[in-house]
Order: sequence, then C-alpha cells, then structure tokens
Amino acid sequence: MEVLDNIPVDLELARVLRRLRLRELNERIEETVRELTELARPVAKPKAAYAVCYLENRDADSLDIGGVRFTSRVLRVNLDRIERVFPYVVTCGRELDEIAVPAEDFTRRYYLDAIKEMAMRSALSYLEGHLKAKYAVGQLSRISPGSLESWPITQQRELFSVLGDVKAAIGVELTESYLMIPLKSVSGIFFPTEVRFEGCQLCPREVCRERRAPYDPKLAQKYREA
Repeated sequence: MEVLDNIPVDLELARVLRRLRLRELNERIEETVRELTELARPVAKPKAAYAVCYLENRDADSLDIGGVRFTSRVLRVNLDRIERVFPYVVTCGRELDEIAVPAEDFTRRYYLDAIKEMAMRSALSYLEGHLKAKYAVGQLSRISPGSLESWPITQQRELFSVLGDVKAAIGVELTESYLMIPLKSVSGIFFPTEVRFEGCQLCPREVCRERRAPYDPKLAQKYREA
C-alpha cells in the first residue's frame, strides 16, 4: 500500500461559497462560512492510500484482484482485458472530521460537510494525477463498491483487505455496515481505459447531485448481455 498525505487543497472563501451553490448569499452566511474555512484551512490534510494490483482467475461474474475474490458482473466486464488496476481509499482526513460543530446547528454542519467534501475531492483528483504520471497511463476510469447494484457495498470489506491496514495508514475505518469514517471518504478502483467509464452511465436514478455522466440505457443493456 502506498500513501499520499501531502496533498494540496484550496479552501479559499470564494471557492467554498461557489461549491455551496447557495441561492441567496448575505453577510451572515458569508461570515459563518468564513469562520469555518478559517478553522479548516490550517488543519486540512486529505489523504489517499492505493495499491498496484494484478488480475487473475476471471469467470462470468467474478475475478481476483491482488489475490482477493470480487463478485460483480460490471466490474468483471470493465476489467475484462486489463491486467493492472489501482484499488484506493481517499479521505478528507480525521483532522477536518474532528472540528466540533453542535449537532443541532444543521446549517454549520452542512457548510462544514461541503468543506470536507472539497478536501476529499482534491485528494481524489491528486491521486488520479499521481497514478497517471507514475505509472504512465493515459486515461483512468473508476468504479466504487455500492455505486451500482451489480457491485454491492458489502464488497468494501474485500477492497479494504486488498489495501491492508487502511485505518493505520490514513485514518479511515470501515464500520460493520460498510460505511467509512470519516464519512467524507471514498473507495474504489482506478483502471486504465481508452473510453472513459462512469458508473453513472449505468444508473437510471434521475435525481442525484453527484451524477458525473448521463444514464446510457444502451450501455447498461450491453453490460447485462456481456
């Protein structure tokens, strides 16, 4: 497992306000966001952990990655002609997660969650750039357990086992319900591809603020028939 923990993150006030996408902005809101960014900026330390793994023992709906068995048709189809992949976990970091906000202050909690997500997304982007540069890959796609019905979130356990002691390395703990702590963490597998793939292309859910690509029913049918 490799660890990246010196990851830059831009938490300037103007950028945070844009990320919040607020319909209305006033002095009170701006001051609250400023206070939170000033708390977050000096302690923000997003992190990433990843491994370089090779694929073996493919069959119709499963394959081995780094010696661990994964069962998912969409995962197997995506990795059908690929030999090397990069399982990863990325987090906003426990430093941000430990900033105290009263549980009943939903507005501050919402603003702080946005700041944490910005830090996490910065780490994810940094990791992708690092992998492209270090391992000489042109384009990477990624897929995460739980993002699609055909790769259930229960396989978080297998993903973490490929990486090793993720909690000791970057402070991310996997709960019994397969969620990660800090909550603003994301896991998955980066893989090289000529045509960029997004799990969103196979998901018909209409309302999703995290959607990165439109639903493609023809592509979804192709994966079912592959």
